[in-house]
Amino acid sequence: MRRRRECPRARPVAAPTVPPSRRGSGARFLPATLTLVLALATAAPSAAQTIGIAAPASDAVALLGAQIRTGAEIAAAVRGIPPDRLVVADDGCSAEGGAEAARTFVSRKAGIVVGFLCTEAIEAALPILSRAGIPVVTPGVRADALTDRRERTGWPVFRTAPRDDDEEEAIAAYLLPRWRDTLFALVDDGTIYGRELVESFRLAAEMAGLKPVFVDTYRPQMDNQIGLVARLRRAGATHVLVGGDRADVAIMGRDAAGLGYALTIAAGETLRAAPDGPPLAEGTLMVGLPEPAEIAAPEALAAFAVRTIVPEGYMLPAYAAVEIAAQALTEAEASGKPAADVLGTGTFGTALGAIAFDAKGDLAHNPYRLFRHDGRTFVEVP
Repeated sequence: MRRRRECPRARPVAAPTVPPSRRGSGARFLPATLTLVLALATAAPSAAQTIGIAAPASDAVALLGAQIRTGAEIAAAVRGIPPDRLVVADDGCSAEGGAEAARTFVSRKAGIVVGFLCTEAIEAALPILSRAGIPVVTPGVRADALTDRRERTGWPVFRTAPRDDDEEEAIAAYLLPRWRDTLFALVDDGTIYGRELVESFRLAAEMAGLKPVFVDTYRPQMDNQIGLVARLRRAGATHVLVGGDRADVAIMGRDAAGLGYALTIAAGETLRAAPDGPPLAEGTLMVGLPEPAEIAAPEALAAFAVRTIVPEGYMLPAYAAVEIAAQALTEAEASGKPAADVLGTGTFGTALGAIAFDAKGDLAHNPYRLFRHDGRTFVEVP
């Protein structure tokens, strides 16, 4: 199981609109379901329905919490949900804060809770919310265990964030077919993230009957990686997967070009980090998430623009999560079904595309996509 740091990220998630699909329950885009999506797309829950917003409001995560709140409030305004139907609580990104926020949502009779960025907070909140029959839609928590324990815990949690292991699965799904006839290498920076990303790809390649020509761990944050690049060239590698940061990948690309060495470099979503050092080499591949603002519906972007707000961070993911909550509450009220049942079986139209969940509450489709750097920015590879 993938183990990553559990603090929230400044990088938000995006909508699950593109394969690879890895869960059999993902094929829910049926005509009848789409009709329901269209019917509910602009509907708002009744005045009796309340949506809870869990957003940390202090310390280092206060900015991210403010993004959650801003996106949620704008989505509610667009749907005609009055401000008093939103209950905002500070989960503190802690177990104590999560439990306290949950008790607030229960006392205010929230129908669905949106938010949470930290594993500790949501895991403390879910037992309380579950007993009250209040489901959660989280755009921020990626820990695999959160939904892997669904059968045992019964927690009604649904996430629009990817799972931690989605990145590894997508890298294998995108790169292995393209690298089947190449001489590829695997290098990592020695971190848990880097080692696990590379090792998961190595295992997937082995199962496909493929073997890297070179495997190594490099020293990160160096001024140059000429030694590593030279070893890659001696091994005959034409392609390399790097489990490391953007700065190291950029330096490898620069040094390979300086040696006149044609090397295709690929890495994960760490390449979305702010530039720090040389630019990425043209042709660098990234398996990562699309920028929410680049795929968002024009109407949603206009809702931010009219308020002179640039949608960044978790704003659009929170906007989409509130759209899901509003649609689910409307359908639950009309059908008499519990909101969790509606969330678990529906497909929801959002500003970031159609979203459905599998039996665990994870996204029905892996949201990662393949991009190529054109020398200025990342462009999606069809």
